[in-house]
Amino acid sequence: MVEEVKKKVAYYIKKYQTNNPFRLATALGIEVAVGDIGSRAGCYMYLKRTKCIWINENLEGNERLFVMAHELGHAILHPRQNCYFIRHKTLFLNSKVEQEANQFAINLLIPDDILAEYLMYQEYTLDQLSRLLGYEKRLIELRLKSTNEKGQTLI
Repeated sequence: MVEEVKKKVAYYIKKYQTNNPFRLATALGIEVAVGDIGSRAGCYMYLKRTKCIWINENLEGNERLFVMAHELGHAILHPRQNCYFIRHKTLFLNSKVEQEANQFAINLLIPDDILAEYLMYQEYTLDQLSRLLGYEKRLIELRLKSTNEKGQTLI
């Protein structure tokens, strides 16, 4: 599962020369709206042959980027399934669909080359990497558990 997701991420980064999920969505013709969607962090829906992503207007910075990348993962990996991202409830559910969207998101936002830059010269703790990269510790841990393109584990 992880390697397939990573290959898709690498394909889209290379093809569109960006790992910004908002730019990728625009390039792919996915409708994106930011607004009041209650307790949901984000939502992906396939409506009348149109891929649509909604992002909660209360999210900022890297949290907004992660939710957008997660929903973009659904749009690419599960295009016909409607998915809701509920903050602090969806992030680490065991559902295959959610795990794949999380893998897509964290590999998009922290590709192997960026992660390797941090790990090449110094060993960092999870806390340090979390602060340096700007994402929750659990997400950094998830990212570190995946492998690089050569199949070598990064931790």
